[in-house]
Amino acid sequence: MPSPTPASPQSKDHAKLADFILFSQREFLLNLSRELNRDNISFAQFFLLSYLASAKELTMTDIARKMSHSTAAATGLVDRLEKLGYMERTHAIDDRRKVMVRVTSKGLDLVSRIRGELQSQIADAMSESAAPDAASFLSSFRSRDAVVA
Repeated sequence: MPSPTPASPQSKDHAKLADFILFSQREFLLNLSRELNRDNISFAQFFLLSYLASAKELTMTDIARKMSHSTAAATGLVDRLEKLGYMERTHAIDDRRKVMVRVTSKGLDLVSRIRGELQSQIADAMSESAAPDAASFLSSFRSRDAVVA
């Protein structure tokens, strides 16, 4: 049986990063769950609200496609968020039959508050890492993000 090869410094870095992501993700999700429960919305509803906050306005068909739901299921999500005052429906200017959905100022405030809390948690987690590690990670992320955009 061949002897195991020692782990490379790069694979050790990958393992450290994987641990960081797993433990951070757990904490982020627990905190997000508390916030969403406080505002009486689900992960799916928050995902839709966040997406619409950046997309500005979408049709129900676009929402269903983005959420990988049927139009009926997407309508249920929008109904609930509309009742809570986070979204509103309007008619398209060019075709009154087309229903458009957009986030209200109350919805934008909710997304902004929760995203701000998440950003603070990420900043705290990154500050606990060694400065060169955090800087390297952010540099790599920025490079990757520039390629995707």
